[in-house]
Amino acid sequence: MPKVSFAGETVECLEGANLRSVLLRARLPLYNGAARAIHCRGFGTCGTCAVKVEGELSEPTPVEQLRLGLPPHDRERGLRLACQCNVLGDIQVTKYLGLFGQKDDPVGGSS
Repeated sequence: MPKVSFAGETVECLEGANLRSVLLRARLPLYNGAARAIHCRGFGTCGTCAVKVEGELSEPTPVEQLRLGLPPHDRERGLRLACQCNVLGDIQVTKYLGLFGQKDDPVGGSS
């Protein structure tokens, strides 16, 4: 079973599990600020679940590619939408500051 490391915690999940679901089930802090209450519930339209991921994930969906190409995001940063990707192997996830996770500094001050 793949391991997901995030915010100092490591959880296991089934291969192919949706990353957003894995993080929320483990009660890990995927959303910043107001996004904790106001987000698209996993449809890929708001962009507030953007994270940096190192490891094996599914390919970006068309919805994810579109949303990450719109402000405040920039495709060049290499972020992923947790709601649009599936875990295929062990991964390390980093959340950045800002409502959309678009700032340069990671939450908690370290990646």
